[in-house]
Amino acid sequence: MSVKKKTGGAFALAQRLGRSLMLPIATLPAAGLLLRLGQADMLGAEGLAAKASWLQPVADIFSAAGGAVFDNLPLIFAVGVAVGFAKKADGSTGVAALFGFLVYRAVTWTMSPIIMGKPAPLSKEALDCLHSFDPAKGEIAQVGPWNQGIKLCDIPTQTPINYGVLGGIVIGVVAALLWQRYYRVKLPDWLAFFGGRRFVPIVTSGASLVIALVMSALYPAFNWLINEQLGGWLINAGNSKGIAGALAVFVFGTVNRLLIPFGLHHLLNSVPWFQLGSCQTASGDTAHGDITCFFQGVDGSNSWTGGFTTGFFPIMMFALPAAALAIWHTAKPAKRKATGALMISVALTAFITGITEPLEYAFAYVAFPIYAVHAVLTGSSLAIANLLGAKDGFSFSAGAIDYLLNFGKSAELSGGVVRGPLMIVIMGLVYAVIYYFLFRFLIVKFDFKTPGREENEEIKFGSKKEFRKAHGMAQSVGSEDADEAGSSAPDIDTSDEKMVLAANILDLLGGVDNIVDVTNCVTRLRVNVKDETKVAEDKDFKSIGTMGISKNGKAMQVIIGLSVTKVRERFDKLVGND
Repeated sequence: MSVKKKTGGAFALAQRLGRSLMLPIATLPAAGLLLRLGQADMLGAEGLAAKASWLQPVADIFSAAGGAVFDNLPLIFAVGVAVGFAKKADGSTGVAALFGFLVYRAVTWTMSPIIMGKPAPLSKEALDCLHSFDPAKGEIAQVGPWNQGIKLCDIPTQTPINYGVLGGIVIGVVAALLWQRYYRVKLPDWLAFFGGRRFVPIVTSGASLVIALVMSALYPAFNWLINEQLGGWLINAGNSKGIAGALAVFVFGTVNRLLIPFGLHHLLNSVPWFQLGSCQTASGDTAHGDITCFFQGVDGSNSWTGGFTTGFFPIMMFALPAAALAIWHTAKPAKRKATGALMISVALTAFITGITEPLEYAFAYVAFPIYAVHAVLTGSSLAIANLLGAKDGFSFSAGAIDYLLNFGKSAELSGGVVRGPLMIVIMGLVYAVIYYFLFRFLIVKFDFKTPGREENEEIKFGSKKEFRKAHGMAQSVGSEDADEAGSSAPDIDTSDEKMVLAANILDLLGGVDNIVDVTNCVTRLRVNVKDETKVAEDKDFKSIGTMGISKNGKAMQVIIGLSVTKVRERFDKLVGND
């Protein structure tokens, strides 16, 4: 086996894992919104409830609803990764992951006192406190596993085995692999009832028990390296605002952007966002991760958060829209109006929601040197925000929605409005100026073919026609050439624009017989194909209305934009996955 083939296989596997993380991550915006609205400075006692007491129960309900998601992120990751990682999944895949995770969690809890040791005996001070305890004055929170939630007399609590979302990801991958292996298994007649899909949760439960025992034995080493050393360093760096922390977030921000075109950034994001660093929740439990702790951390235990999120706000809300303006202004006069309409749309999307991929793809492939500069500048934004002590977080992305929602929390953690949310705006305006003039200079200087600067022949259908003739493929659905040639494309409703686009994409990917599996992220249709030589070129995909295609071996990413979900639905129907 060649090195190239091995590398392509590893990339496909990594891409597969990366896309599987999208489903659990997609739950966070709603959870973050509910949790944030329920906090004291929003609808709670320090916010609107101070003027309208009836809002306090509403705040409590919202907080409980959002907290339920963050409290169970490992479980959500287990189910979501299982469904997303399996090449062809159904409801039984999620059930298997649920069974497996429940077994894993119960076993690790049971192993906690064995591996981590039991709590220390009660001290004389604790005993005296208990003997004199007045329930009317005491504070008892909700009791969690191992009595983590009791806030009473400083009673020692059990140190739990807590792998965070990593445990959920492991169980999810295992459940997906076992489902693929056993969902059609046939058992002897007397056990036939438990065969097929019913067998998958059974075998997953058994595998999860073994995994839980192994991971429990390894947890002391994991806890020392990840939680105490890396996590402890992250907390110290977040609080001290030193050079080391700035360097770390610079590297993270730069690599994060560089991985975007390959669809692998979710693998990187999950480590600092959901695994490293720790905080205490309202129930007394320990939570992990920058984003998780930003929303859930209490009693100052989340003061370190924001290092891996804050610096994205100036880039996504201000810098990239300025880059869109530069692309618009450098377009050819004949194409400037159409280019402007496109750039305004993707710029507004970036500013409001923080979804920047449609805008980044406008120059990521046709002007990668500029994209590399953009990646480095993004890293610098994270580093500067860290050094300045500005802190902010998001449940989904660094857009205006999350910025406004977390305005008060940003001010609180940053040490004031000026040092937090206002500083983010100032940084954004500075980066906007830099991006506009730098992008404009580089585009003109090196004649990059950004939108509106393409040569006419590159966007004609002729090249696509020639490609199709050479490979024995049908013409695009809805084209005159297709009608004349008697296209073999599926009989579809041509009044449905998304269906027409899906059919054309399928045609350019080599047809139904060339499709292995399909999924999607926020802006991209992700498809694995059997024969990559049957897939058309980037310009052909652009000619049918997409933003192009990214290829890596047999792994294809068709860049569509925010309507990708609707296109995916039509695509599934065409390939028989509905």
